[in-house]
Amino acid sequence: MEWVHELFQQYGYYVVLVGLLLEYIALPFPGEPTLAYAGFLAQKGDLSLPILIILSFIGTSVGMTIQYFLGNKLGMPFIQKYGKYVFLTQRKIDLTRMWFDKYGYFLIFIGFFIPGVRHFTGYFAGIINLPFRRFAITIYSGALFWVSFFLIGGYWLGGNLHDIFGVLEDHIGKIIFGVIVIVAITLGVRFRKQLKRVFLQNAS
Repeated sequence: MEWVHELFQQYGYYVVLVGLLLEYIALPFPGEPTLAYAGFLAQKGDLSLPILIILSFIGTSVGMTIQYFLGNKLGMPFIQKYGKYVFLTQRKIDLTRMWFDKYGYFLIFIGFFIPGVRHFTGYFAGIINLPFRRFAITIYSGALFWVSFFLIGGYWLGGNLHDIFGVLEDHIGKIIFGVIVIVAITLGVRFRKQLKRVFLQNAS
């Protein structure tokens, strides 16, 4: 996390404002660790926690809003033509629509805590033409909860944050392997259930 520390030393609050905005548009940016570290700096007195929450919320909200309007503007024809180059197929769009129909706007809210999902939620919402007003209410409340969770978490953990990051770095391989195993088991169980449902439907 030394490079994150150097960023805060040079740019201060702009790290969360600009970094989070760019994360939701195109730039790979470690949002959660950066927010947690910013909370730690607030606990030390180097930064203000309320200002961090406000600026992080603005950066995240603006980024997600840009996502929505890009998805809405480019629309389905663009995805059908170029989506395959970034693994956005028609099937995935239809599947996303089904998820929204099933889980509603709660998926947008909780999607902030699912790495990889939140980076495309706005695009998908725009593509499938979700009403912007309802999208905005859900996404902005989710953004506020997400940034507050990690900033306040970093603030409370304080000096222990370095130890936690150290443990994560030492065991990152095991953590990734464990996540892969859990995901594989989950997908396997779901596949078996779907396969069983298909057999039952064919039998009837």
